Amino acid sequence: MRKPVTWSSSVRGAFDRLFAWNGVEAPGDGAEGQCNDVHASNGGTTRGGDIPSADEHMKISPLADIHPDARVDEDAFVGPFCVVGPEVEIGSGTRLLSNVVLIGRVIVGRNNLMYPNVVIGAPPQDRGYRDELAEVRIGDNNIFREAATIHRGTPKGGGLTLIADNNYLMVNAHCGHDTRMGSGCTLANNVMLAGHVHVGNNVVMGGGVGVHQFVTIGDFAFIGGYSRLHHDVPPFCKVDGADLVRGINSVGLARAGFSAEDIEALETACRRLFYHEKPFAAVMAEYIRETGLNRYVRYLIDYLRRRDTGRHGRYLESFRGKPTPEPTFAPPP
Repeated sequence: MRKPVTWSSSVRGAFDRLFAWNGVEAPGDGAEGQCNDVHASNGGTTRGGDIPSADEHMKISPLADIHPDARVDEDAFVGPFCVVGPEVEIGSGTRLLSNVVLIGRVIVGRNNLMYPNVVIGAPPQDRGYRDELAEVRIGDNNIFREAATIHRGTPKGGGLTLIADNNYLMVNAHCGHDTRMGSGCTLANNVMLAGHVHVGNNVVMGGGVGVHQFVTIGDFAFIGGYSRLHHDVPPFCKVDGADLVRGINSVGLARAGFSAEDIEALETACRRLFYHEKPFAAVMAEYIRETGLNRYVRYLIDYLRRRDTGRHGRYLESFRGKPTPEPTFAPPP
C-alpha cells in the first residue's frame, strides 16, 4: 500500500513561493513562511529572501531574477522564474506570471499581462546586427500568451520595435525586429511577422499567418489562417491564401461602428478594384479622377497608390537598407 504523501520542507517552500506572490494560498496545511521584501531605491521591489507568506500584497516572487538597475513599478507583479534585465522598465499593473524574460532595452507600459515563456527584447535575427543600441516599447493593456516573442529593433529600422495598446498576441506569435504594431490587433497562434513589418490598428490575423519583411497591413484588415502575405494588405479588406483579396471586412467594420453607407461604399470600391473586368490600373485612374468620394474609399485609394510607389508590392521595400519611416497612415475619423 502506497504511503500517504507528506510535504517536505523543500517542496512546501517551493509551493509557497509559486502561489504566494499572486495572493493565493498554497494547498496543504496552511503553514506560511516569512518574506523579506527589499524595496529598491527606484520605487520597485527586488528579490526577497525567505519563503513568502500567502499575502495579497506580495508582488515580487523571491524566485524572480530582477537586476538591481531595472525599474519595476511598485504596483507591478513579477512571478517566479522571471528574468528582468538592467535596462527594463515595467509600468503599473503589468503582470509577468512566470518564466517571462525581458532583456535588453525594454519599456513596458501599464496593465499588460504576460504568460509563461514570453520573451521580449532578445537580439534581432539579423546577421548584420552588431549589438547596436536598440529597444522594444510596449504600450498599455496588451496580452501576450505563452511563448510569444518580440525582438528588439535594428539600426536600419530605426532601432525600435513598437507594440501599441490593447493588442492580443496568442500562443507562439512572433514579432520580428523593427515591427510597428498599432492598437486593438489580434494575432492568433503561430502568427509570424518578419522584420520591418508595419501593422495598422484593429487588424485580425488567423493562426499560422506568415508575413514577408517590409509588408504593411492596413487598418481593420482581416487575414485568414495560414495566409502568406508578400504584398501590402489594403485596409478594411479580408485577405486569404497568397495575397488574395476576398472582400471587405464588413463584420469587423460594423462592430467597430462604421455606418452601413460607409461599408456599402467600400464594398462597391472593392468589387470595382479587385473583381472587375477592367484592369486594376484603369479602375484606379477612374477613382483618382472622381470627386466627392466617400472618405474611407479615398483613404483606400490613397493607400493603394502609396503601395505602388514601392517595390514588389511593398511600400516599405523601397527603404530597404535605409531607416524605415515611422508609420503615419491612419484612416480618417
